[in-house]
Amino acid sequence: MSAPDPSGTPAPGRARRARGAEESLAQIVLGFESVIVFLGGLAAYGLGALPDAVPQWWGIVAGSILALLMIATTGLVRYRWGIALGWAWQLVVVLGAFLVPALALVGLIFGAMYAYATIKGGALDRRNAQRAQTTSPPATNGD
Repeated sequence: MSAPDPSGTPAPGRARRARGAEESLAQIVLGFESVIVFLGGLAAYGLGALPDAVPQWWGIVAGSILALLMIATTGLVRYRWGIALGWAWQLVVVLGAFLVPALALVGLIFGAMYAYATIKGGALDRRNAQRAQTTSPPATNGD
């Protein structure tokens, strides 16, 4: 980001890409959920929730990897497939309830927030695009 000059106006630089409500809200939900997922991995380790054949430290590894994948997905939710990838992570969290039942509650709460972010955010983006289209001044031929 460019530092402002003494007059207070930002120095010229690369313009920031406009983000819609759906993208912004989905990023927020996935970002916060990544912290909870990491803590869920610590809980799986601490509770010894993994099967006996699997070393317990894999709970921390799995929680860390899923948290990192969620953080990486925050940069991809601008695409439709990025939103779908976020839904896949929601499913993985819910499936984690087979190991740590409390993850069912986490999956339910964050799944509902992600649903709201993607559904309502998309509706807000469509409404804003429609408003921008109807309130824009008519194009002229240069007359």
